Amino acid sequence: MHEFLVEAAGVRLSADTSVLENAIQAVLEGKAENDAFNRLIVDADMAPASVVLFRAWFRYLRQAGLTYGLVTVVDALRRAPKVAAALIERFAVAHDPARKRRDIAAADAAIDTGLDAVSAIDDDRILRSLRSVIAATLRTNAFAPAGQAALAFKLDSHLVPGLPAPVPWREIWVYSPRIEGIHLRAGPVARGGLRWSDRRDDFRTEILGLMKAQRVKNAVIVPTGAKGGFYPKQLPPASNRDAWLAEGTESYRVFIRALLSITDNIVEGAVVHPADVVIHDGDDPYFVVAADKGTATFSDVANAIALEHHFWLGDAFASGGSVGYDHKAMGITAKGAWVSVQRHFAERGVDVQTQPIRVVGCGDMSGDVFGNGMLLSQTLKIVAAFDHRHIFLDPDPDPAASWAERARMFALPRSSWADYDASLISKGGGVFPRTDKIIKLSKQVRAALGIEASEMEPGALISAILKAPVDLIWFGGIGTYVKARAENNIAVGDPANDRLRVDAEDLRATAIGEGANLGVTQAARIAFSARGGRINTDFIDNSAGVDCSDNEVNIKIALNREMIEGRLGYDKRNTFLAGMTDDVAHLVLEDNRLQTLALSIAESDGARDVPSYVRLIEIFEAGGSLDRAVEGLAGNDDLLRRAAEGRGLTRPELAVLLATAKLALQASIEKAGLGLDPELLPDLHAAFPPAMRKKFGAAIDQHRLRGEIVATKLANRIVNRMGVLYPFELAEEEGAAMSDIAAMFVVAERLFDLPTLWREIETAAMPENARIALFDEVAVATRSQIADLLRVTRSGTGPGAALARLSKGIAQLDKQTKALLLEEASAQSARIAVTLETAGAPKKLVQKVVRLFELDGAVGLADLGERLGLNETVLTRAFTRLGQALGLDWAQAHAARISSSDPWERLLIAGLARDFQQLRLEFLGRGASGSDADPQALVETWLADNAGRVGQFKAVVDRARMAPAPNAAMLAQIAGQARVLLGR
Repeated sequence: MHEFLVEAAGVRLSADTSVLENAIQAVLEGKAENDAFNRLIVDADMAPASVVLFRAWFRYLRQAGLTYGLVTVVDALRRAPKVAAALIERFAVAHDPARKRRDIAAADAAIDTGLDAVSAIDDDRILRSLRSVIAATLRTNAFAPAGQAALAFKLDSHLVPGLPAPVPWREIWVYSPRIEGIHLRAGPVARGGLRWSDRRDDFRTEILGLMKAQRVKNAVIVPTGAKGGFYPKQLPPASNRDAWLAEGTESYRVFIRALLSITDNIVEGAVVHPADVVIHDGDDPYFVVAADKGTATFSDVANAIALEHHFWLGDAFASGGSVGYDHKAMGITAKGAWVSVQRHFAERGVDVQTQPIRVVGCGDMSGDVFGNGMLLSQTLKIVAAFDHRHIFLDPDPDPAASWAERARMFALPRSSWADYDASLISKGGGVFPRTDKIIKLSKQVRAALGIEASEMEPGALISAILKAPVDLIWFGGIGTYVKARAENNIAVGDPANDRLRVDAEDLRATAIGEGANLGVTQAARIAFSARGGRINTDFIDNSAGVDCSDNEVNIKIALNREMIEGRLGYDKRNTFLAGMTDDVAHLVLEDNRLQTLALSIAESDGARDVPSYVRLIEIFEAGGSLDRAVEGLAGNDDLLRRAAEGRGLTRPELAVLLATAKLALQASIEKAGLGLDPELLPDLHAAFPPAMRKKFGAAIDQHRLRGEIVATKLANRIVNRMGVLYPFELAEEEGAAMSDIAAMFVVAERLFDLPTLWREIETAAMPENARIALFDEVAVATRSQIADLLRVTRSGTGPGAALARLSKGIAQLDKQTKALLLEEASAQSARIAVTLETAGAPKKLVQKVVRLFELDGAVGLADLGERLGLNETVLTRAFTRLGQALGLDWAQAHAARISSSDPWERLLIAGLARDFQQLRLEFLGRGASGSDADPQALVETWLADNAGRVGQFKAVVDRARMAPAPNAAMLAQIAGQARVLLGR
C-alpha cells in the first residue's frame, strides 16, 4: 500500500496532521501497538507519546489486579481529557530533566480539580489508579534515549494502593510493543532470577509468588529476595525453534537494558546516577540478576550488556555465565536438596547412599535438578517419572544398571525418557508419550503404584504416580502438583496442571525432596507433614543454587577491584575462579546441612514450645517482617489447639519462622554496624574459599558488602545453633537489642570454644536423636551464658571489649570447675549427663556439654572479680557457699529443670534462674570490695550474724523442695525473700 485516505467521522482533527500520520506509521512498523488507546490521539487531542504512557500504565495496573478492561479505561480518559492532560503534566513535571522547576504540588492540585468534575464512580477509580502509579514512580527512562526501545518505571510499591501481598520494596515495570516485564525487590540489596514467562496476562502474580519464596530462600545469603519476569509479545511460531529463541533472547536484552537504564552505577568508588533520569529516591546501585525458567543459558547475554554499560558489577551482574559457576555442571541445586533428603531418612535410620529407596519424580535426565539429583546415590530405584513429554515406568529397577543408564542420558546434549535403553527396564515397564489417549498398565506397574486400574489416560496416570506408595517423591520439574484438600485449583495459580494435581492427604510417600520451586503448595506441605510425611519447603531444599550465585557475586566484587587496580588480569581471574569451584560448593552445602539440622532441632521441641512460637509470630507480625496469611501460618487459636492435642509445628511452618528469624537478626546486625566490628573479621574471611583468603585477604577486608556479609553469616549461625526462639526470648527477658544479643553470642562462642564442640557433635558416631539432643542442650547452656553477658555489659559493647575483660577470669574458673562445684550443681550435671547418655550420646562428648552447665555463673564471677580486683576462684568459693547455705543452688538448678509451655512463665523462670545468681553477685559486690577483702570470711560472718533469718529462709526453701511439683510461683516467692534477706 503506497497511498491511502484517513477519515475521522464527526471529529475535528488537529491542525498538524503529521502527528496522526506518524502514529499510523508507528503502528504499521510495529513500533506502537494497535488498540483503542490510539483513539485518544483524535478524541482527546493527545500526543502519541502520552498515549504510549497511558498504555504502559494500564498494562501495569492490569498485572497488579485492576479489573477494568482496556476499552473502559480508554473511555474514562476520553470523558475526562483535562484530567488526562493533568496526569501527563504531573508525570512530566516530576521526571522530565528539562523541567527545572518541579512544582509537583501545583500539578497535583490540577488533577484534584479535574477529578472533582468526574461524576462516574468507575471513571474516578480508574483515573485515581493511574494517578497512584504516577505518584509512586521514583525514576523513569521516558525522557532518556533508552526509553525509545522500552519504557521503564521504578515504583515505590507501597505507594500503589491495593497491591496483593507481599508488597515489594521496589519494582520496575518495563513496557514496549515488543515485550512487557516486571522486576520485584524485597529490599535494597536483593537478588533473584529473571524468567521468560508464558503468562501474558498475570506474570506479575507469578513473579510475586516467586519473590516471596526467594525472600525466605535468601536467608542464607547477603541479598534479600528479588525476582523478575518478561513476556515477549512478538514471538514467531514455536515450530520455528531458532527464530523463536532469537526473538526471546532479544526480548531479554531489551528487558535488561531497560532495567539498567534507570539503575545507579559506581565509578571510582562514587555512586553515579543514570543520565537523563530524575532521581526521587536515594542511591541504589546494587542490582544483580540470575538465570531462571527459560533463561538458563542467558547469563553471558546479561553480562555482556552490563559490560557494555560499564556497570560496576561487570560479569558479576548475572552469575553462572561462561566465566562463573555453572550450576548444572556443579549439580549444586540438586546436591543442596539432596542434603535434605539425606536428613529425612537419616532420622529414620536409613542411609540413602548405601541403602535402596524407591523413588518417583517429576523431570527427566536432561534437567539440571532432576538429572543431577537422580545421580547422587547409586542405590536409588526410580519406579516412575514424568515430564512434559513422557511417562517413564520401571516397576522393579536394578539400582546399578539404571544408575549407569541415567548417567549416560544425562551426558547426552539433549535427552528425553524416550532415549532410555528399553532392555534395561524391568518387566511390565516402559516409556509412554503423554500424547497417548490410553496407557495400558501391567500387573507389575499396578503393584508398584498401588493401583488396580488396568489402563489410564496419561493425566490420571501421573496423578497415580504422585500418590504411589514409595519412599521419596523428587521434584525436579516445573509445575505445582500437590495441594491441600482444603485448597482449590484456582488458588494454586497453575492452570496447566489442574488435571494432574493431587491432594497432600492422599500421598503415600515417606518424604518429598523439593529440588524445584512451587512443586507443592505451603498448605499441602503442612498437611503432608501433619500426617507424618517428611518435607521442608522449596526455599530450604533448593537454596543452594542462589547461595552459589551469591558466593560468585561476592567473590567477583572483591576480584573486580583487583582487576581495576591492575593487580589481576581477566584471564588469570577466570582461572582462579574455576580453581575454587569445589570450595565454593563446600561453603554452599554447609549452609544446606546446617539449616536442615536446625529444623530438626526445632521440630524436636514438639507441642511444648508452640505457645512460644505463637508469641514469636506476633513479634514478627508487629515488626512487619511476617504476614501470617501470605506465609500460610494458622491463627493463634488453631495453633494453640494443636499444642493442646500434643502436636507441634510442622517442618514447613518452622522453615518460615527459621528464615524470618534469620532475616530479622541480619537486619538488626546490619543496622547496628556490628558487621564492621574488627573482632568479626574472621567471619568475613570464613565466607570466602581458602584460596581467596590466602591470596586476596586485603581485597576481602575492603569488600563493599563487608557489613552485610558478616551480618548474614552471623545471623545464620545464631539461629542454626541456638534455634529460632532463644534469641527473641532473650530480647524480651533481658530487654536487650537483637544486635547486643548477636554480639554476646560471639563472645560466648569464643569464651567457651563452642565451634569446636559443635564440630565434635556433628562428626561423632551416634543416633541422630542423640545428636539433636546434644545440640539442644548446648543451645540451652549458651542461652544462659548470653543472658549473663548481657547483664554485665553495656548496650553497644563490642565483642572485643567483652572478651578482653572476661577471658582471663573465665579461663581461670574453667580449670577448677570440678573442685568448685558443690552438691546441688554436681547433681544437676549428673542428671543432664544421664539423659544424654541414655539417648546414645558418647560419654566423653556428654561431659564436654555438661561443662557448659557447670560454668553457669562464671561470667558474673569473672566480671565481679575484674571489677573488684579479686581472685575469681576465691569469689567462687564464697558464691557457692552462700548458694548452698541458703538453698539458692537448689532453686537455680530447679528453675533450669522446669519446662513450661507458657511464654510468660518461660520468661519468668529464665529470669529467676539468672536472679538466683545475680542476688549473690550483688551481695558479694557490696561487701567484698578492696584489695584486702576476704569474700569467704564475709559470707561466714554474715551467715552467723543472720542465723535466725537464714533459718527462716531455709525453711521456706525446704518446704518448696518437699512439694510434689515445685513451680514458678514458689521460685518467685523464694527469689523475693532472698532479695530482702541478702539486702540486709
